[in-house]
Amino acid sequence: MIIPHTALSSEVLRAVIEEFVSREGTEYGANHIPLESKVSQVEKQLERGDIVLVYDEPSDTCDLVSKASARYKKLLLASHEG
Repeated sequence: MIIPHTALSSEVLRAVIEEFVSREGTEYGANHIPLESKVSQVEKQLERGDIVLVYDEPSDTCDLVSKASARYKKLLLASHEG
């Protein structure tokens, strides 16, 4: 289920973003980028609508998904079917 990021308190949204950017596999190569910069980049992507916040009820988890991804398109399809 796609959740508007504006529906979350700023503290909860910040925690979701921090968890997302600190996951294994989200490194930016040889350059070290501070956590605050990573969080800011994700916040801007949310504000532009490039990514969306997704809640998965069976696993009770949140994730951030690119609108260009197949996963996002699958979510849209499922929301129109149900």
